Amino acid sequence: MPRPCKCRRVGFVPDAVFFKPAGIPAKDLPEVALALDELEALRLADLEGLYHEQAAARMGVSRQTFGNVVAAARRKAADCLVNGKVLRIAGGTVQAGEREFVCGSCRHRWLQDAGGPWPAHCPICRRGAGRFGQGRRGHDRRNPTQGEIK
Repeated sequence: MPRPCKCRRVGFVPDAVFFKPAGIPAKDLPEVALALDELEALRLADLEGLYHEQAAARMGVSRQTFGNVVAAARRKAADCLVNGKVLRIAGGTVQAGEREFVCGSCRHRWLQDAGGPWPAHCPICRRGAGRFGQGRRGHDRRNPTQGEIK
């Protein structure tokens, strides 16, 4: 009997969770499921350019496990792009990690648990109108929670 899957830490959950080739109805295409931990592995290795050892530490897994997860994720993404399949991001045994927030007013940066509520205001300037989170859109609207996500 195999070991149970260990919870893996993820730093974000995407707003868009469904990708398909243009011009073809999704019901006519085969679907590939990409787990949240696989997406996080792709983000850390390919988007942020971290070494496997650093990325594995951020996800709370061994370097070998991280290598296996990122290889599976790359294989699934390549299958969808080359063979014109639907890619659905969902599932996986994940746990919220820490997320960096940046105030849009004073540019203060701080870390906060990604599984908790979104900050109502900056801890330094106390303004609530600024944009928080990483990326060009401020912050994601959803957070991963600990446990199985379906």
